[in-house]
Amino acid sequence: MYQVDAFTDRLFSGNPAAVCILDEWVSDELMQSVANENNLAETSFVVPKGQDFEIRWFTPAVEVDLCGHATLASAFVIFNILDYPGNIIRFHSRVSGLLSVEKTDDMLFLDFPTDKLERLPEEQNIVIEKCIGIKPLELYKGKSDYLALIENERLLQALQPDLKEISELDARGLIVTSKGDSVDFVSRFFAPQLGINEDPVTGSAHTSLTPFWSERLGKNRLIANQLSKRGGQLVCEFRNDRCRIGGKARLYLTGEINLD
Repeated sequence: MYQVDAFTDRLFSGNPAAVCILDEWVSDELMQSVANENNLAETSFVVPKGQDFEIRWFTPAVEVDLCGHATLASAFVIFNILDYPGNIIRFHSRVSGLLSVEKTDDMLFLDFPTDKLERLPEEQNIVIEKCIGIKPLELYKGKSDYLALIENERLLQALQPDLKEISELDARGLIVTSKGDSVDFVSRFFAPQLGINEDPVTGSAHTSLTPFWSERLGKNRLIANQLSKRGGQLVCEFRNDRCRIGGKARLYLTGEINLD
């Protein structure tokens, strides 16, 4: 098992993920137990499949359909520790289909499907206002998450979420975003219903954020910061039905899991 800080160029920041490289799949119950024991936002499990790999992701509480930072961490391990010879790794996932990660110098770029957002009627803003104490300027719903736009980075930084209210949303989680002061846009992500009160850096949320801000700012390449306590930076490229989400990573830990 490896523990990697993803979407950062320095240790003790970004989003930590555990990466378990398996020869073959073990039971769902065992993977969930390992993820619970690790107590990180995500643990990824990877099995070689020819020249490609199969991947699954678990929070301490549930298996999820897609996880960006744990995919980035998995690619980092395969490229840098397992000495994968190419510059593109292809991951096969159960729900989100084929995902790839490309290595460009010391950057890793996820290639994920772009989320489709639906703007919600203004009367639904009151539900999110209960969650974050601020009435959103606009509210959207994607495949998995709500996305709330607020006025500025200062308000986003100071925001105090009501995690109980958020946990009752009919979604994976809640993205809150604003235009950035020093980057194109900033965000925070809350998912207490998955056992993650606030995620440090959420690659998959940027499949929603990238098309949203690309259209709003009129540019296809954007720099983003996630304003969690640990923080992290992402390079986002909008390519119509696909998003490229780039970041760096650092190895923190190498170990073995003892199941005896």
